[in-house]
Amino acid sequence: MRTDLELVDVARRAAERAAEFIARQPAPSAALWTEKARHDFVTDVDRGAEALIVETLSAETPGSVIVGEELSPHQAARGDLVWIVDPLDGTTNFLHGYPQYAVSIGCVVGGKLSVGVVHDVARNVVYHATAGGGAWAEDRPLAVSTLAEPRRALVGTGFPFKELGQLREYLSQFAAVMGTTSGIRRAGSAALDLADVAAGRFDAFWELTLAPWDMAAGVLLVREAGGVVTTLPGSEDVIGFGSIVAGNPVMHRWLVNLLRKA
Repeated sequence: MRTDLELVDVARRAAERAAEFIARQPAPSAALWTEKARHDFVTDVDRGAEALIVETLSAETPGSVIVGEELSPHQAARGDLVWIVDPLDGTTNFLHGYPQYAVSIGCVVGGKLSVGVVHDVARNVVYHATAGGGAWAEDRPLAVSTLAEPRRALVGTGFPFKELGQLREYLSQFAAVMGTTSGIRRAGSAALDLADVAAGRFDAFWELTLAPWDMAAGVLLVREAGGVVTTLPGSEDVIGFGSIVAGNPVMHRWLVNLLRKA
């Protein structure tokens, strides 16, 4: 079995191949978009990036399980070594030329989230983390913010655009957060939102509906940068389908309490 440091290097190489491929592609015309579900698009760019990732991971870690948004979204993430891949997190942004999209690769070893890599394609910045090894942007260590006053906080979020039945609940939460902070931002890539929490740019972040590949790598970044990540009910087991709340320890606790009351 490879060490976490070896695995993070594998993930970085896989993400780099995919990011270089994405960066060379023009945004496909709208006629070539496939709508998997309402507001949820996929193109040959997503599929091509995932193929490169799978090729790299399979060659360097034979026998590992690869769970990806386009490749195997319903495959159970079980095995001694499981890769959780989003080849293009922020597809809608990419399609519109909005420079906020990333390649996200997480790795679960023996049931433990151990490796995370988020490659910011537009800025060509690589965020990476290993369990117990800290979180980094290239060679710079990351740390969550130290802000402890909600009225000064900048909070990231994601809209429940695939689950419109949750919109009323979300809008109540949005109003509560807006009324007690200095601002809310929604940029459209959960992987990069979590990287922003890890880097201290966001003081906290929440979203009601995410998939494992949206968050796996970013969760490890936040935790290794000194932050806290749970579901809204408070579980630390977040690598599934559902809610997520992240932030520095003080802001995470405050945001969970506020959202539950909203």
